[in-house]
Amino acid sequence: MFHKILKSGCKAEDSKLRTAERLANLMAVFCILSWRVLWLTMLNRIAPDASPKLALTDTEIALLDRLISGASHRRCRPGTLAFYLTKLARLGGYLARAGDPPPGNVVIWRGLSRLTDIELGAEIAAAGNVGN
Repeated sequence: MFHKILKSGCKAEDSKLRTAERLANLMAVFCILSWRVLWLTMLNRIAPDASPKLALTDTEIALLDRLISGASHRRCRPGTLAFYLTKLARLGGYLARAGDPPPGNVVIWRGLSRLTDIELGAEIAAAGNVGN
């Protein structure tokens, strides 16, 4: 699964880097991202009632609360890891219908990618560097 995330999610083979040093640096970042996606997916399945602070930062939790409102999934208790990872997956296209299985690597990957972009935008806006 890690290799699939690295190959399909990160699109590691599509990089156009020509030096070994640059490729090694890119692969190091991709390995960290792939590990986090796989870890979030598996953690959601083995410890759904854990604290969301186990896997998400306070900023990520606050952004998810602002971005995804309402009940994210009927089987998830509010305030749990599963609740917030379902919100994250909804950013990635997960529908959270009653009969849907837990979110998988693809929707976690897409949700994490979107959340990271939103978080960077929020940091830039908070710094007051927008439009200057």
